[in-house]
Amino acid sequence: MSHNPLIDYPDLPPFSDIRPEHVQPAVDALVAAGRERIREVLAKGDFSYRALEQTLAEEDDRLGKAFGPVGHLNAVAQNEALREAYNACLPLLSEYGTEVGQNEDLFAAYQALRDSDEFQQLSPAQRKDIDNTLRDFRLSGVALSGEQKKQYMENAKRLSELTTRFENNLLDATQAWKKLVTDEAELDGLPETALAGTADRARAEGHEQGWLLTLDVPVFIAVMSHARNRALREEMYRAFTTRASDQGPQAGEYDNAGVMDEIHKLRHAQASLLGFANYAEESLATKMARDVDEVMTFLHDLARRAKPQAEQELADLKAFAAEQGADDLQPWDLGFWSERLREARYDLSEEALRPWFPAETVIDGMFQVVGKLFGIRFRPREDVDTWHPDVRFYELVDDDGTVRAAFYLDMYARTGKRGGAWMDDARIRRRRLDGTLQTPVAYLTCNFAPPAGGKPGLLTHDEVVTLFHEFGHGLHHMLTEQDVPGISGINGVAWDAVELPSQFLENWCWTEEGLALISGHYETGEPLPKAMLEKMLAAKNFQSAMGMMRQLEFSLFDMRLHAEYHDGMSIQKVLDEVREEVSVVRPPAFNRFQNGFAHIFAGGYAAGYYSYKWAEVLSCDAYSRFEEEGPFNADTGRDFREKILAQGGSQEPMELFVAFRGREPSVEPLLRHSGIGA
Repeated sequence: MSHNPLIDYPDLPPFSDIRPEHVQPAVDALVAAGRERIREVLAKGDFSYRALEQTLAEEDDRLGKAFGPVGHLNAVAQNEALREAYNACLPLLSEYGTEVGQNEDLFAAYQALRDSDEFQQLSPAQRKDIDNTLRDFRLSGVALSGEQKKQYMENAKRLSELTTRFENNLLDATQAWKKLVTDEAELDGLPETALAGTADRARAEGHEQGWLLTLDVPVFIAVMSHARNRALREEMYRAFTTRASDQGPQAGEYDNAGVMDEIHKLRHAQASLLGFANYAEESLATKMARDVDEVMTFLHDLARRAKPQAEQELADLKAFAAEQGADDLQPWDLGFWSERLREARYDLSEEALRPWFPAETVIDGMFQVVGKLFGIRFRPREDVDTWHPDVRFYELVDDDGTVRAAFYLDMYARTGKRGGAWMDDARIRRRRLDGTLQTPVAYLTCNFAPPAGGKPGLLTHDEVVTLFHEFGHGLHHMLTEQDVPGISGINGVAWDAVELPSQFLENWCWTEEGLALISGHYETGEPLPKAMLEKMLAAKNFQSAMGMMRQLEFSLFDMRLHAEYHDGMSIQKVLDEVREEVSVVRPPAFNRFQNGFAHIFAGGYAAGYYSYKWAEVLSCDAYSRFEEEGPFNADTGRDFREKILAQGGSQEPMELFVAFRGREPSVEPLLRHSGIGA
């Protein structure tokens, strides 16, 4: 076979050279090499840490570095050929992963290492890694009988295919809806940035004039928040909330209903095979929360505290809209009238803030914030191969000049890129067999409105917060000091603690000191005026209880769905029941939010969506130490870096939190930061 660019490239992924035809041959070759290496290790009978764990980690890394860039391209630059190549490999990878996890001889080898004298000589981090590995063998079904193992593997392969199909249906449904508007009066109220962006999109797609509306999130939010044309808002609301469902303009075309039912059923089947009562129990086996009851009590307690205030916020909104002659508020009206109320109450709108947050200034300022906190510098590199001209590459450099890590930054929405914002790892920090250190590299992906109308990319403050959130995840991955792959960066971190660094970093978007660094008018460079800052801070918790109730609705739906499974269970019915209990705003019957809820049906948050609120308790309380000691206190920043970010998954999250904060977490800072009274 000719050289395959996905196999053993020396440094960073060669994105320009990757073709769909390279994908399956690379995966086939590396899976075969992995199987052979396991056979060799077991045949030799040397079950020392180096011979077993480090040798096999080397093969895992080769496979990850081959398929990782393919998965990334499939998310940010998808085309039909790449999608087919990616999908073709999923069953093979699922089968291989399950096969390794169910290999009884390999499990026995790890158990022998665990029982050996050498185990006591290993570092605490290495011991934690081995214990995690043994736990994961059990969670992969290593103890199942032959027939059960076969069933588990079939289920795992099918789940892999289904979660990908869910994502593809959602992407296709999102990109299939477009509306060309030729009369600007129909777009009355839309901000200049949205008009310029949709006009550019219309030209790019061959229209000589007009504005092309899409369901990309920046466009959708602009219409829902600002378009005075109520019929247009309703049309887009219907299109967006019925994506990939049996309802709306594309009814049945990309319907995820059957996909969701089968995912749900197979998850329960897998959990049952492993001896759990339901999938929620299995999910919590690797999390901070002890059991379903603890999670449900936590969510219900927050709902109890927030709901009265949320109901008052909605009543205020309805009263305000009624004063303007709008007394029959529908869901497609809420965003519009909320923006008008915010403007009336605080003399401030998200759009008015955009000129003060040009993307370049925000990025440079974010680097300064992080530099002050954690003692690192950022250096751009222009010589790195990327997948799109907009993508940037930066290195993280310590005070002594050491390159600690690097990351790709992909900021803007475009065709072929799935929605949302996320951090993923391009490679992890680990000590190689030859003793050299592999430094970590991250992907940071957002979907902001691209530069348009001759202006630079201008962000809303909400988008600035999103960027900081994802960068917090990135720092957790990049500032790790763990050399063991299984606990390096975010690996091995309990999922309900993994949002701690991301939500923590958001706080600097709200401090006067942080805003001075990340803002500057795109024309004059003038920093955000003090008067605007005061308005922003006053408006920070505008409708915060309504926002919290929405998150709790999603979390309760997710946990109940996975904890209460029974044959014939209706996903819609569970959601309706949760809404009956906690929703302040009841969506219309045609709304199919769940058909686009990729977090739990395709994104790793199944029976774990509560993690956002759980980790927010940790992040608010961690930040309260900076409130006490100063937002840029270098000692406090170094403490957070050393006791949280550097540790990865080497210790239990509660131990790390207590080491940083000096005590266990309290829910009070979350309520205070959200402006919610106890």
